[in-house]
Amino acid sequence: MYGFEAQIAANKLKTFWVVLGFTLFIMLLGYVVGEAYSPEMTYVILSGCLVFSIFGTGIGYWYSDSIITSMVGARPANPNVYRERFLIDSIEGLVLACGLPAIPRAYVIDSPAMNAFATGRDPQHSLIAVTTGLLDTLDRQELEGVLAHEMSHIYNRDIMLMGVAAILVGGIAMFCHVMTRVLFYGGGGRRRDNDSGGGGAGIFALVGIVFLILAPIFANLLNLMLSRKREFLADATAVKLTRNPEGLKNALLKISQSAEPMPEVEQELSALFIDHPQKKEFSGGGMAAMFATHPPIEARIAALDRM
Repeated sequence: MYGFEAQIAANKLKTFWVVLGFTLFIMLLGYVVGEAYSPEMTYVILSGCLVFSIFGTGIGYWYSDSIITSMVGARPANPNVYRERFLIDSIEGLVLACGLPAIPRAYVIDSPAMNAFATGRDPQHSLIAVTTGLLDTLDRQELEGVLAHEMSHIYNRDIMLMGVAAILVGGIAMFCHVMTRVLFYGGGGRRRDNDSGGGGAGIFALVGIVFLILAPIFANLLNLMLSRKREFLADATAVKLTRNPEGLKNALLKISQSAEPMPEVEQELSALFIDHPQKKEFSGGGMAAMFATHPPIEARIAALDRM
């Protein structure tokens, strides 16, 4: 696996910057909301934002796997059932191929859609989840290709970065919802207008509302950008593990031909999956490419063909 150590180190560093950026972003939002609501409350709101950031980061790092599996309805795979369907054996074989220190837990999602994801904070605390639709449709080589793709996210430490990012993006959305209600229903801006004649208060209130509307969008765009840059690397690593580009290539073809969505999956979690859970297709460049969680499957298959 020569050359991937640098990617692992980079992902660890990027996780730090994501957490730091999340904290600073929340503090900026808190300052704007505090000035719009009441200047006397600004430091109180900033202190609350700092606590929220630390709490959100800790939850995202330590419990992202439990939170995400609960949100998508994933359950532990019964070894007596899923070993015969090659799920358990394939995961164990891939662990030997890449030399991970622990075997990821196997999870299953009861869904006719064809999808899979990996999550956890490190290889010792990781899992791979697949849908029943994927298990019912793919043959053994194709399933192994998908599992190798997800194993690559674990090996490259993508799971730590993407899991934390997904939880923090959800935290920003929740924070913005609460702060919007504070601005609209708290009446702070009106009190400032009455107290000081308050053109500044109105400006801060307007800026605060704009920030709160745009913040979840920009946070989600960051999450999507992080995901797109990792899919090609995971595909390439999967081929190194299996020595069989046809397995993953044929699996991606079948996945792309399936129109079955996963409506139960929140938008913040879509970047974790091997294919967009809502089957949203973004082609071309420009604004459409910005909102894509993954590069087009056609481009990924073309890259596999070159291998």
